[in-house]
Amino acid sequence: MNLVNIFLTLDGIGTGTGFCYQTANVWQIVGYALLVFKIVIPILLIIFGILDLGKAVMASKEDEIKKATGSLVRRAIAAVVIFLIPTIVTFLVGMIGGFNGEAKDDYEVCKSCINNPIGGCANADTLWGKEKEGE
Repeated sequence: MNLVNIFLTLDGIGTGTGFCYQTANVWQIVGYALLVFKIVIPILLIIFGILDLGKAVMASKEDEIKKATGSLVRRAIAAVVIFLIPTIVTFLVGMIGGFNGEAKDDYEVCKSCINNPIGGCANADTLWGKEKEGE
């Protein structure tokens, strides 16, 4: 029995009221956190790198400028990697086969809530109680 089959045998996984559907609000919060980290951390890394390079240029020391330039390049690479990590993880998880139609639909709920928490997580609205107000 592979890992996918173990997950599919759990109650509610892969159904219209599956795990991802029932926990959409949690995945939406994770999506908001990833969105903030994906934007803020790369910007901060580049700003700190530029500040370090600026200090080195003001000091007019060749070895400090070289060191700060290397640091800026490493920080820029780290910023790009941090920005792309969610995309890479989504791509790798999407390559995993073996999901049946219902489990894939349930996975799409998690994926949409994490990748697009602002407008792509329709199920979270009902779970946050917005639908129950009209009842």
